[in-house]
Amino acid sequence: MPQETTFVPVKQIHLAAQLPSVQNTTVWSDPRSESQIEFDSFARLARTAERGKFDFFFLSEGLRLREHKGRFHDLDVVGRPESLTVLSALAAVTTHLGLAATVNSTFNEPYEVARRLATLDHLSEGRAAWNVVTSWDAFTGENFRRGGFLDEGDRYTRAAEFLQVARVLWDSWRPDDVPADAAAGAFVQAGAGEFAHRGRHFDISGRFSTPRGPQGHPVIIQAGDSPQGREFAASDADVIFSKHSNLEDGRAFYKDVKGRLARYGRDPEDLKIIPSVTYVLGDTAEEAAERATEIGRAQVGPETALMLMEALWGRDLSGYDPDGPLPDVEPLPDTVVTKGHTQFRKGREGTVRRWRELAEARGLSIREVVIEVTGRPTFVGTARQVADSINEFVQTDAADGFIFVPHLTPGGLDDLVDRVVPLLQEMGVHREDYTGPTLRDHLGLKPARTPGAAHNGTTGRTEKEIS
Repeated sequence: MPQETTFVPVKQIHLAAQLPSVQNTTVWSDPRSESQIEFDSFARLARTAERGKFDFFFLSEGLRLREHKGRFHDLDVVGRPESLTVLSALAAVTTHLGLAATVNSTFNEPYEVARRLATLDHLSEGRAAWNVVTSWDAFTGENFRRGGFLDEGDRYTRAAEFLQVARVLWDSWRPDDVPADAAAGAFVQAGAGEFAHRGRHFDISGRFSTPRGPQGHPVIIQAGDSPQGREFAASDADVIFSKHSNLEDGRAFYKDVKGRLARYGRDPEDLKIIPSVTYVLGDTAEEAAERATEIGRAQVGPETALMLMEALWGRDLSGYDPDGPLPDVEPLPDTVVTKGHTQFRKGREGTVRRWRELAEARGLSIREVVIEVTGRPTFVGTARQVADSINEFVQTDAADGFIFVPHLTPGGLDDLVDRVVPLLQEMGVHREDYTGPTLRDHLGLKPARTPGAAHNGTTGRTEKEIS
C-alpha cells in the first residue's frame, strides 16, 4: 500500500515597510538619500511597497526630539510631519496598502484618537492600523505639561484602558446606524454613537461623531518583549512587532506568544508576529557581505558610536577613541545623558557586561561593537539567498512575516521589491495581487467583533502592560 503523507500547508508571508524615524538606520551620506520630511518621499516608498503587494506601510513617531548632553540628538529627524496626517494623504495615492501609525496613549485622549483612526479607516476604505504605545519619561511629558504625572505602572494601565475605551467608541455605532441623509447627517436610530465609560483613568459619556469604519476596528499593533507586553498582544492585539532576527530566538518568541492565545479564546492565526528587519543584496554573497560592512560603517560613524556608548554608560566618554577598546570605567546606572532615549533605560549593567564580552571575544573596538549590536543587517546575500532565508523564518514558525526598514529613503525598497519579491511569488508564499480591499483581508484576520458581542480582549483587563 502507498504510504500516506501528511500535507503541510505553505504559509503566506506578510511583508510591511517602515520609513525610518529615530533609528541610526538611514545612511545620510549616500547621494541617493533624499528628504525625510517631504511628502514625495513618503509617497514613493509607500507606492513601492504597494507595488510589492505589501500588507502595510508603517510610520513610527516620537513626541519630542531627543537631547544628548544638552544638544539635539544627531539621529533624530527635525521637521517630520505628524503620522496620521501623512497617512491620510497617502490614502489618496494608494489603493490597497495598509496604513499604520504609532499613536501615543499617554499624551492623547481616547475620543480624539478613536475619531482620527475611524476617519483614516473611512478615507482609506478600510486600511487603518494603530500601533499602541506609552511614554515613560517626564522629558517627553514637558511638551504636554504632564511630566512625571503617572507612575510607570499606571501608564500601562492607562494604555490598556485607553484601547478599551476606543473600542467602546467604535462600537457605539452599530452596523445599521447610518446617516439617513448624507447632507443633513441625520441618524436613522436615536442611539447611534451613544457611549458611556467609567474607569480608573477615563470617565466619559456622550455621542461619538464618526460612524464605524469599514474594518469596524482598525488593526491593532503592539510592540513589546516583556511578559506583560506579550500577554497584552495575546489578549487584544492583531499584530506584534518583535526584535528577534535569528531563527532560534524567533522560534522561542513565536511559540511563547502564540501559546498564550488560547486562554483568551483566540486562534494562533489571530495574531501575526512580524519582526523589524533590514537587508542588503549583492550579485554574490561576497559582494553583499562587503556592502553590508560599508553600510554598517556609514550608519555608525565615530560620533554616533560614542553617543550610543555614552547613553549606555550614563557618562561623558568624549576622551575615548571610537576605534579603541571599550571604556574601562563602570557605568553610572542612574545618570541620564540622552534625554528621551529608551533603549538603555533598564538593565544597563547586563548590557555593558554583554558588550564587553563581545568585544573581548572578537577583539572589537567601540565603533565595531556598536555596529554589531545596532547596525548589522538581518538578511544579507543574493536575492535568492535572502528570499530563501525569509521563507525559512516563516515556514519554520520563527515569524509570520517582516517589516523592512530600509537604509535609504525613499528608494531603499526598490531592490527588495524588484529582485526578492518575485522569487517569493514564484515559491507561492507571497501574493501575486491583493485579494481583498482591507488591511484585515491582507493579514488574514477575522472581522472586528460586532457591537454587543462578547469580546476576549482588554475589557476588564486594565492591568496589562503594552510597551
